[in-house]
Amino acid sequence: MEPFVKLTGIAAPLDRVNADTDQIIPKQFLKRIERTGFGQFLFFDWRFFDDGKTPNPEFELNAPALQDATILVTGKNFGCGSSREHAPWALLDYGFRALIAPSFADIFYNNCFKNGILPVVLPEEQVADLMARLQTEPGAQVTVDLEACRVFGPGGFEASFDVDPFRRECLLKGLDDIGLTLQHAADITAYEQRMGKAAA
Repeated sequence: MEPFVKLTGIAAPLDRVNADTDQIIPKQFLKRIERTGFGQFLFFDWRFFDDGKTPNPEFELNAPALQDATILVTGKNFGCGSSREHAPWALLDYGFRALIAPSFADIFYNNCFKNGILPVVLPEEQVADLMARLQTEPGAQVTVDLEACRVFGPGGFEASFDVDPFRRECLLKGLDDIGLTLQHAADITAYEQRMGKAAA
């Protein structure tokens, strides 16, 4: 997993609440066995017209200035609905490394950390302020600093956020569950050798 320390990039405002995992990645695209390749289907029903090919110009992320966005600023209860891990996979594959919202669904929130995405929770009024600034200045950049636990945006926007120390450390070091286990590889190998000798 790629470490997350400090990210500066284009921030896309998605002014919608209760965006569920079926809207993030519709169920018909869950047949892939790899973790990659889901980005092309992100927000599929919103991004395209009914033909599934023609981009809907009314959808926020289709704005030309937001095509390389790496930070998503959105409404409360983002990631609600089913617990599919494909939702953070799709966001990451599309290019998003950080999400900013007033709240996230619990399972989705946990899945983000396990997949190298930083979900930042800010008070609703601060998210609304940042959203308004980004809507006024399409393509504006935001900095999310995990070391300092701070967010910096256009027009002098600044905010601090809290994150669980263990999750923060894992993201800073790029450690998922497998990476955490492999930190103890020497101990595991030694244990297996001892057990092998005992069974002989």
